[in-house]
Amino acid sequence: MDQWPELPLADWADTCATLQLWTQVVGKIRLAHAPLINHWWQVALYVTPRGLTTSAIPYGARCFQIDFDFIDHELVIQTSDGATERIPLVARSVADFYAEVMSRLQGLGLDTHIWTMPVEIPDAVPFDQDQIHTAYDGQYAQRFWRILMQVERVSTRFRSRFLGKVSPVHFFWGSFDLAVTRFSGRTAPLLTSNSPNLGAWVMQEAYSREVSSCGFWPGNGGYGQAAFYSYAYPEPSGFPDAPVQPDAAFYDQGLGQFILPYDAVRQASSPDDALMAFLQSTYAAAADLADWDRAALERA
Repeated sequence: MDQWPELPLADWADTCATLQLWTQVVGKIRLAHAPLINHWWQVALYVTPRGLTTSAIPYGARCFQIDFDFIDHELVIQTSDGATERIPLVARSVADFYAEVMSRLQGLGLDTHIWTMPVEIPDAVPFDQDQIHTAYDGQYAQRFWRILMQVERVSTRFRSRFLGKVSPVHFFWGSFDLAVTRFSGRTAPLLTSNSPNLGAWVMQEAYSREVSSCGFWPGNGGYGQAAFYSYAYPEPSGFPDAPVQPDAAFYDQGLGQFILPYDAVRQASSPDDALMAFLQSTYAAAADLADWDRAALERA
């Protein structure tokens, strides 16, 4: 099996858009019940050997978990008292998906209410009204997850080299990307940018501390194809001109981030080494230019 499969956006754009909205439904269920953790870490999803999971969500003295299974193509809801519900992942509208998930939760005694407006998506339609997004190509959903497994594996190794505050390797359903973030330990200036249907205070919590962040977009994110990204907030002077690796990496002025096309990694003689070089070199550029205390923050 190809560990780094092709993922041309044109071939799965409709499925990508629908799947992003489905993950937002599930992610907002976790948001409704999980207590706030710094930078919204309590809302993210995590890569599993079969797909993506919320991990355990508290519900009073009980807990439950929701998993996307991209092998058997099911959404699986499990509770701590032994109940399980399975919803087939097939081509269906976001409105139908939302209605069935909420009905199954209600049947399990997990009363949940979420704001049905998608976030970080321009011109969004509420989940319960969205009959536009209906695509699900299981082959490409599975390719997407198989790539996430490889990215999570390499990113976790990169994460392990840092002794300072560092996020889990987690999947954010709003921006639909797998990310890991390192922190200098210093506060950051107030963020003033906005995202669709997202209050400024939400992003200000996410970027309240100085960061070097990197991750993977499966085709969204403004670049138009699957790619790795890396950025710093606040961006230090000289960051766009910093030398980074591998040769295919470049700074995109429009996005304000370093970009490495996924195909450059997939086609490299050692995809692991190519990706690690990108993660390490872009972090080093951010940390050096912003004068992080690297000796204290990094594992020798």
